[in-house]
Amino acid sequence: MKEYFYNGPVKEFDKIIANQWSGSTRATSEKKARCNLAYQFKMEFGREARSKITIPGKLTIIEGDEEKHGRNRYD
Repeated sequence: MKEYFYNGPVKEFDKIIANQWSGSTRATSEKKARCNLAYQFKMEFGREARSKITIPGKLTIIEGDEEKHGRNRYD
């Protein structure tokens, strides 16, 4: 599982509703990370769960399993 970070615009139905928002999440894929971040945005700003929120910018990988080389996170 990787940790993803996002800092950039957020869209609702293809209209930018936030010029700059940031969040992070742990996910197995970039697609799942985008879903997680969209959900975080919805909860933070009181949007309905079914609203179409998209995270259009680039995600940055902060940490991934392959980077730990089998070590405990706190080693």
